[in-house]
Amino acid sequence: MLSLDVRYFVTSLDPDHVTAAQLLQYVRNHWSVENGLHFLKDRWWDEDRHYTRRPGLSACLAAINNAAVSIHRLRSDPDLPVRAAADYIAWNPALGLELLNS
Repeated sequence: MLSLDVRYFVTSLDPDHVTAAQLLQYVRNHWSVENGLHFLKDRWWDEDRHYTRRPGLSACLAAINNAAVSIHRLRSDPDLPVRAAADYIAWNPALGLELLNS
């Protein structure tokens, strides 16, 4: 059975200067960021449950998390999924320190 989903998007792009393929690529790029970064931080590392009442501290914690994710992706084994590599480092903290120092 074939299923069909229809989605509507609002954009300020001029329809005379953008193609349907370009619009599709914009949407896919947006979701690649959402799935690659925000899902990781929200679901796996439970970032949304961490909060503070001190002004500005939440932004600092988010920046530290973003830096940690970036370092983790740059320094970890590229053949492992991000979660598997993070779990491996969590069980081997010396390796995490080694990755930061090298």
